[in-house]
Amino acid sequence: MPSDDLVFKALADPTRRFLLDQLHARDGRTLTELESEVDMSRFGVMKHLKLLEEAGLVITRKEGREKRHFLNPVPIRQIHDRWIDKYTERHVTALLNLKDELEGNEP
Repeated sequence: MPSDDLVFKALADPTRRFLLDQLHARDGRTLTELESEVDMSRFGVMKHLKLLEEAGLVITRKEGREKRHFLNPVPIRQIHDRWIDKYTERHVTALLNLKDELEGNEP
C-alpha cells in the first residue's frame, strides 16, 4: 500500500487520532501510559500503535525494558502539503486580493 494510503488509513480511526493527540501532548509515552488513556484492552492499543508505526506516524525506541512511543509529524505535513495546501492556495489568494481591493490598496 502506498505511504499516503497508510497515513490516511491510520488517521481515519478516532482512537488512533486520540493516541496521536496524546503523544503530541507528551511524547515518549509507554504502552501502559497510552493504555490508561483509552477504554480498550492492551492488545487493542498495541494493534492501533502498530498501524501508526507502519504509517510512519509513530516511532518507537527501547529504553531498558520499556518501549517508548514518539510522534512523527512528518507524514502528516507531507499529506498537508500534497493534498490540502494546493487546494486552499487559490482561495486564500482570492480573499487577499478582495481584501486589498475593498481597502483600496494597490496590488
